[in-house]
Amino acid sequence: MTPDKKQPPRNTRGSGDNQGGQDPKGTGGSFFGRSWFWLVLAVLVLFGSRFFFSRPVDMSNMIGLNEVAQKVEAGQVARIVVQGDVVTLEMNEGPDLRSRKETGYSLLETLKTMGVSAEKLEKLPIEVESPPSSGAIFSWLIMLLPMVLIFAFFFFIMRQAGGAGQNRAMQFGRSRARKLDTGDRPTVTFSDVAGSDEAKQELQEVVEFLKEPQKFAALGARIPKGVLMVGAPGTGKTLLAKAVAGEAGVPFFSSSGSEFVEMFVGVGASRVRDLFEQAKKNSPCIIFIDEIDAVGRHRGAGLGGGNDEREQTLNQILVEMDGFDSDTNIVIVAATNRPDILDPALLRPGRFDRKVVVDRPDRHGREEILRVHARGKPIGPDVDLGVIAGQTPGMVGADLENLINEAAILAARRNKRSISMDELVESIERVMAGPARRSRVLTEEDRKIVAYHEAGHAIVMEHLKFTDRVGKITIVSRGQALGYVMPLPEEDRTLKSKAEYEDELTGLLGGRAAEELVFAEPTTGAANDLERVTKLAKAMVTRYGMSDLIGPMQLQQADSNPFMGMDFGEQRTYSEEVARQIDQEVRRIVEQAYERARQLLVEHKDKLILLAETLLEKEALDRSEFLKLIGEPA
Repeated sequence: MTPDKKQPPRNTRGSGDNQGGQDPKGTGGSFFGRSWFWLVLAVLVLFGSRFFFSRPVDMSNMIGLNEVAQKVEAGQVARIVVQGDVVTLEMNEGPDLRSRKETGYSLLETLKTMGVSAEKLEKLPIEVESPPSSGAIFSWLIMLLPMVLIFAFFFFIMRQAGGAGQNRAMQFGRSRARKLDTGDRPTVTFSDVAGSDEAKQELQEVVEFLKEPQKFAALGARIPKGVLMVGAPGTGKTLLAKAVAGEAGVPFFSSSGSEFVEMFVGVGASRVRDLFEQAKKNSPCIIFIDEIDAVGRHRGAGLGGGNDEREQTLNQILVEMDGFDSDTNIVIVAATNRPDILDPALLRPGRFDRKVVVDRPDRHGREEILRVHARGKPIGPDVDLGVIAGQTPGMVGADLENLINEAAILAARRNKRSISMDELVESIERVMAGPARRSRVLTEEDRKIVAYHEAGHAIVMEHLKFTDRVGKITIVSRGQALGYVMPLPEEDRTLKSKAEYEDELTGLLGGRAAEELVFAEPTTGAANDLERVTKLAKAMVTRYGMSDLIGPMQLQQADSNPFMGMDFGEQRTYSEEVARQIDQEVRRIVEQAYERARQLLVEHKDKLILLAETLLEKEALDRSEFLKLIGEPA
């Protein structure tokens, strides 16, 4: 109910043969340190020269130009020396005096305007001397200093963008792929990968191609150009690539699609060329490109036209993949969870010859994955990983790894020496619904509504043929849910019938029906249930052809934008009359399911009340307690 294995650090410095233009000795980094040191030192020397090497003019005994004019007119000045804007008066008696004038103006003209007679000026010797040369040099250096600093800044930025530690500027076009050789290669092997037996077999053949090419060449078989791994997020695509690196025994270049694309046009294509040149020099080898959809999206499908940089990069990948010699022995392994938006030219035979589907694991696969992640952890004797696998339908490898980790954290929090079944069961709830929020305080009335809501779900689900059994009922808030019923599926199902969908709708509406039956009016607590019910009923009518009125037709279509990688709603391909019929069918299916739920609750109202009151007291019930309470055999 809602109110509305630790991995070693990646080696980013390249391999022993200094692929990618990287500096194994780190001289590039020290170069920058020395460059900035000398630049700062030059600036200090520049300003220091102004004070230590220039000849400062003694500016004591300063007077204004009006006073200069008065003294000249009075005949007290014997000689005037002008240096730039500094005027030195050699007096007939007393110490020399100094004044300043505006540079570029003649002192004679200035004194004339101040009333000094021409006769006095003719008799007065005025000498003009050049200012100290160091001042001019300093002025020029001051003008050049901003330009030097700007150039040094851009030089540093370009060096950084090209990759720290490289010996040449402008290294944008060099590949950033990490080459893994002996010692750098991941320690993950195929024994660490569980739940994907078919995918492992396909990739094991690729490893054999690279280890024993003569075995296949004797039969005329050629090495596959590329292997595309497709699967939902968290299914283990990258883990499989690490296992290939650990098993192959050949150089392994690891990169991601986003590393090729830069803001500068042409950089991505240059990096692709550089990556394949390195791969050819180290043949046989494997190139792994993670999240290839970042660069391999359908060309020319953007809202405002294609992205030139991304398309140029993709074009270069296509050329390089199709340009291999038959004896090159280079295999490209790529991973994506959006194969529908990849360019068709990338998927044709001769480029990605094999498409390996890494699907969600079944119950047996989940149990194997749990055993892999339980290695090295103190598991208690009461733990049955088969039971845990049965309670986690739809979970992928990443979810199961997180589940085991959460259980270990819970055991440590409780000061236990091993992980028990209790921690694993609670970790399932944490992964699926979030941590318990006991700090959320509900009023007594709200707690009662939540209890009857969840009890309604449980009673209805337990009395339907095709719904999952009830595993646990709780009114303890987790995440956004105020309470929930945890299902306990008996087996994984791939196909669902119309009767199964109808039972699922009835189970979802059990909470809403219980609220109206007991409290005579609904609350907002069923918002999420109603959302799921509406979507499922509409899918039954428009996608699965489960409506007698509409018939076996698929009417729900969507406009997909492969460049944006998202859907922009439905495109109506039917008339208003058909739309009205769809609405009628959706309403009929939902109302029919609601009436079934209500009828079941009316028949078992005593069990509903008993279960809700017990939940208010205990807050949580497992399956055995639930069955005992409603009088059903375990």
